[in-house]
Amino acid sequence: MDKRLKKRDHALDIEFRDAFYKGLNSGEFSLGEAVRRMQKISKLTQPEFAAHRGISVQALRQIQGDTGNPTVETLNKIASIFGLEVGFVPRRRRNESASR
Repeated sequence: MDKRLKKRDHALDIEFRDAFYKGLNSGEFSLGEAVRRMQKISKLTQPEFAAHRGISVQALRQIQGDTGNPTVETLNKIASIFGLEVGFVPRRRRNESASR
């Protein structure tokens, strides 16, 4: 039996997703960190998550390591399952991020 398959705590899952969306809205995650959290929320390994999203494992690892240069299409493949899409967002001012 897969060791990752445990009894799910739906309240904890919801709390984790809420924290994820809050972190996205506040801009506290890098792109790689956001994708790592999406994978963790999905409870999939890197190969499983990459296959599920239709991208290569290598591309996923580069994105998660903040070293890749993904296309908008690739980012939308990853984000679509969370009801997200790539778009223009306001840039945070440097003094705003320092005060948080």
